[in-house]
Amino acid sequence: MTQGTRSGGPVAPRRHAVVVGGGLAGVTTALALADAGVRVTLLEGRPRLGGLAFSFRRGELTVDNGQHVYLRCCTAYRWFLDRIEGAALAPLQERLDVPVLDLARPEGRRLGRLRRDALPVPLHLGRSLAAYPHLSLADRARVGRAALALKGLDLTDAALDTQDFGSWLAAHGQSARAVEALWDLVGVATLNAVASDASLALAAMVFKTGLLSDPGAADIGWARVPLGDLHDRLARKALDSAGVRTEVRTRVTSVCANGDGQWSVEVPGETLQADAVILAVPQREAHDLLPAGALDAPERLLEIGTAPILNVHVVYDRKVFGRPFFTALGSPVQWVFDRTEASGLRQGQYLALSQSAAQGEIDEPVAVLRERYLPELERLLPLTRGARVKDFFVTRERTATFAPAPGVGHLRPGARTKASGLYLAGAWTATGWPATMESAVRSGVSAADAVLGALGRPRPRHLFEFEEAA
Repeated sequence: MTQGTRSGGPVAPRRHAVVVGGGLAGVTTALALADAGVRVTLLEGRPRLGGLAFSFRRGELTVDNGQHVYLRCCTAYRWFLDRIEGAALAPLQERLDVPVLDLARPEGRRLGRLRRDALPVPLHLGRSLAAYPHLSLADRARVGRAALALKGLDLTDAALDTQDFGSWLAAHGQSARAVEALWDLVGVATLNAVASDASLALAAMVFKTGLLSDPGAADIGWARVPLGDLHDRLARKALDSAGVRTEVRTRVTSVCANGDGQWSVEVPGETLQADAVILAVPQREAHDLLPAGALDAPERLLEIGTAPILNVHVVYDRKVFGRPFFTALGSPVQWVFDRTEASGLRQGQYLALSQSAAQGEIDEPVAVLRERYLPELERLLPLTRGARVKDFFVTRERTATFAPAPGVGHLRPGARTKASGLYLAGAWTATGWPATMESAVRSGVSAADAVLGALGRPRPRHLFEFEEAA
């Protein structure tokens, strides 16, 4: 590495960091380090950036592999959208409003709403819960008491991670109906697990932060354009502008320390030398790349389970639904989103069904899923009964997230490893959040902060503004 001169004196060479993985965690790390003056190379094995939040072409449609949303409390992901100049393409609701259709009720009386008022916590949800038709009066009262108990939990208490959320809810008077119509309605979508399979620590974090911290915290945002426009096109533009060397279709085969404080990163046809390496890849891939001694118990990474998400895509020849999204009770259907405009569809309507915690369905044939979900949509949406299905297909992410099971907390490593100069990032690392886009971005910030600290570089103030907003 050559040295230059400035004002007649030597200038130290720029430090070089290699980021392995081009998902949200890796892109965040790369941008943060480049903004701090570090020379960065980003390596991604796939032909695109974005990790598991991506788009592809199917005929005339641009299809997201799955529906991704975020909340107003996701301050790190909102920072990321601002950093790539994409916030206007993924706006937030002005105020939380979730239509909930219950098939157990007579047609015409199935709609309930979860929405907030402009009142302080917890009064912001009081009127909505008082009028929520899918819970009995007794259940509504017990939900309020459980919410207050949840608000009182200490998220730093490690014992919370050893308990499951379902047992805690039962111990606090929550009926099976309350779990279905409220707690799992939110929890399955955010945790990718039903309450009985979820760590109390992660569930408490979701509900305390999203529903019990700030009146607007749970307002929902989602991309009005294909995810690839945000996480690949705009992300790559931001990386290019920041001076990051980005290489896709480039799979890292090994990472090893040179013994002189430098690292060697092997890719086909090239060996890169770096002062710091950040593994921003899934936990199993990180395990395979870790050099000996980097973690005390690297096998713990393999003990972090995974959970699938199934997405069902239906294109009708006409408009069958007039809202951006809804969620359902009494049906295998979970959340349904209108993707017509974002996909580029010019005639008809395109609905995407997001099915979390889909262990029982993830490998079922398309024909079986078609027979199951088209009749369900006809039950939920009367206008589908006279519509023609122009296309039906599924996308499957078998390892969409880490499984938020009790005990997962002690398996999740932090950004730093025992090997000087080697760091970890990814939604599965110890961010305190479940496997969300927010967790991925926070992990990238943590990794970048650790690198900058080791290199003696100051933290760029703008990078940590989201912490002040949280």
